Amino acid sequence: SNHAWAWALMEVWIFSLALFWLWQYLRGKAQLTPVFYKAIPILVIWLVWLIYVTFQIIPLPYFLVELLSPQAAEVYAFTNPSLITLSVDPYSTGVGLLKSLSYVLLFTLTLLMVNNRTRLLWVAYALVFSGLFQAIYATLMTSYGLEYGAFFHEKIHNRGLATGTFINRNHLAGYLEMCLSVGIGLLIAQLGQGSQDTNWRERFVGVLAWILSPKMLLRLSLVFMVIALVMTRSRMGNTAFFASMMVAGVIALRLSRHANRATVILLVSLIVIDIFIVGSWFGLQKVKERLVETNMATEARDEVNVDILPYWQDYFLTGSGLGSFYTTFPRYQSPEVDGFYDHAHNDYLEVATETGIIGLLLLGIAVLLTIGVVLDAQYRRHDSLNRGIAFAATMAITALLIHSTVDFNLQIPANGATFMLILALAWVARYLPRKTTHDSKPPSRLGKKVTLSFMAVLIYLIYVAASWGLAESIGVQVRLHRFLLYKGLPHLFQPSL
Repeated sequence: SNHAWAWALMEVWIFSLALFWLWQYLRGKAQLTPVFYKAIPILVIWLVWLIYVTFQIIPLPYFLVELLSPQAAEVYAFTNPSLITLSVDPYSTGVGLLKSLSYVLLFTLTLLMVNNRTRLLWVAYALVFSGLFQAIYATLMTSYGLEYGAFFHEKIHNRGLATGTFINRNHLAGYLEMCLSVGIGLLIAQLGQGSQDTNWRERFVGVLAWILSPKMLLRLSLVFMVIALVMTRSRMGNTAFFASMMVAGVIALRLSRHANRATVILLVSLIVIDIFIVGSWFGLQKVKERLVETNMATEARDEVNVDILPYWQDYFLTGSGLGSFYTTFPRYQSPEVDGFYDHAHNDYLEVATETGIIGLLLLGIAVLLTIGVVLDAQYRRHDSLNRGIAFAATMAITALLIHSTVDFNLQIPANGATFMLILALAWVARYLPRKTTHDSKPPSRLGKKVTLSFMAVLIYLIYVAASWGLAESIGVQVRLHRFLLYKGLPHLFQPSL
């Protein structure tokens, strides 16, 4: 998904879903849910975030930008402008704003549409199925030496390692961390649903039933995903997964008033089986060797982080503009750091440099608020599915927070959108009512006007996202054509490219 045409498709699809929901709401066939009303505090934070990013690309008087971000004003000073933006790369910030809009709408649609247990189960199993597909694809490609990534394009980087349809193995690892978290949450939700067998014959029948049950299929799916995770050889990906499982397990046992021996046995078996059996067969030793061999002399990411600190200092308050890291960082890159960095290998530092302390606080408050909600769900909810999803959200959030210290998972649209979906599921797990009401009715006259206004905005956003994605795709083809002509290889250019 880390291509302009791909995230444009994602944006168009999410905007279209939102447009369809508003149409259903206008007809009285959809309604605002109790979860939506309970989530108003975090929705306000997301709204402030969108307004803030928009503010970064609004032309402002030069003196005002000089007051808020002297370094940004200095970038524009040589043109002697009267109106400039806080962002030093307004186009990239506009692209980031469209992505942010799609993420926030996906979060909101989850609150509105996952309004009963059946839909909650469907969303959870969809994530598990997606992770299973990635795991099987990555494992087969790596095992048989077929170096193909997304859309069967031959891989250039990370050859011999599991990447799935991702370009970077660490991003596959991040995605699998979230899908595994949801799968484990579903397993926990199913604990205690079996019958109490009294004799050996009933126990034997129970074991056979368990082997053929959806629980066993779910467990096998988790095994496949762990195999793929290990085969990525991602050091922090594997560390974040096992660490988050233990952290979430301890939290669940401490907070849940319904935790039992089965929960403890499940968590211990997951750790033991995944580490000592799956890991020994599929290369956990190699991951361990990479961790042991990691040091300050061989690792370049720490040097990049050192160079990023002056960058953040210059744009401390408002940042250089969302999405502007790759255009701004070369100015601060030291000679010892080779190569081109389109992202910082640290989500926290990238957010801080692009949106300043204001943006970092907004996103931090949103995540901390969700963590509070999900912990409260584990303590207060009695329903096993709600507690299972709450465990999944706790584990997924913990894993991504750990992994984000050394990578940029949240800059990849597939992972960013999935993370937002899981944040929304945390609120659903806490506030989903036991009984669903169906008393929808058409909105008032004022409500209809507001709804129609939102629909008009969404239609415009669909047009913008589609046109930007198409323009970028054409630009890629033109640049490729010119590159091949420059190299004297025009025969390699095919219309299908």
